[in-house]
Amino acid sequence: MNEIRAISLFVRTAVLGSLRKAAVEQGVTPQAASLAVAQLEKHLDVRLFHRTTRRLSLTEEGRRFLESVQPPLDALTEALHNARAGREAAAGPLRVTAPRTLGSHVLWPMFEAFAQAHPDVQLDIQLEDRFQDWVAERIDVGFRARVQPDDGIIARRVLPIQLIVCASPAYLAQHGAPNQIDDLATHRCTGFLQPNTGKVVPWEFQVGDEVVSRDIVPAIQTNDPELETRAVLAGLGIGQLASFTAVPLIRERRLVPLLLPHVVESMAMYLCYARRAQMPARVRVFIDFMLDRLRSTAEWYLGAEELGAADAARSR
Repeated sequence: MNEIRAISLFVRTAVLGSLRKAAVEQGVTPQAASLAVAQLEKHLDVRLFHRTTRRLSLTEEGRRFLESVQPPLDALTEALHNARAGREAAAGPLRVTAPRTLGSHVLWPMFEAFAQAHPDVQLDIQLEDRFQDWVAERIDVGFRARVQPDDGIIARRVLPIQLIVCASPAYLAQHGAPNQIDDLATHRCTGFLQPNTGKVVPWEFQVGDEVVSRDIVPAIQTNDPELETRAVLAGLGIGQLASFTAVPLIRERRLVPLLLPHVVESMAMYLCYARRAQMPARVRVFIDFMLDRLRSTAEWYLGAEELGAADAARSR
């Protein structure tokens, strides 16, 4: 016996005063409804209804049982309704994670636009550079520059990330510019410390069809991309910065791109979410919103034409 279904049929029969009406409302045959109520009575070992050919009425035991089960059944019905509504309507809490620099430079204006377009979604934004346990921390959607293999996570590439060697005009006026990769050994360079290991991240370069790595000895190093960018802007050294940080500063002429034939695109921004059969509407709407905006922008990287123009300008 399905006890919840039987109790629901009992309650609706008592309220409507008709087993047939309750059966129609619940989408079962009158025979099935009658059998379910009879099984419930047998299970409880009490008679719930007085039955005559013309009339159906509650026994005293039936009345007390109705008073006991109707409030929790109403609460259960409301909970089921709310669960379905949460899947169908873009509303409720949504936890999003992203690296700090990506989140503040690229994603925050889009988060603001989404919040304005969908005020019933409560955004919970976690800017965090470490890799996180998505299940334990209840993360719905994440943005990552590199993707860790995980069978339970879908990762969609949404934005290329270039690594661009650049320096401030003040640094170049004082120290000159490197013309080839090996020249970096004679320059002051900045270093970024990987948050998970504490080691200086090697610089990467496109050389022909290959991506090669070079260890650099930093004159100044930090585990914060924002501070590394500030160091480069201050003329403390040449840095290899991610395009989403460097490109706006290059276009404002606050930084000068260097070694342009060796700009490498070995990373990308990925939009990640858990594989699930029934995705809540708030998650689905957020993913579609972000995909639409990230895939249609060239604001955060240098296209081939822009790279060529910058290289030609450097050569003059």
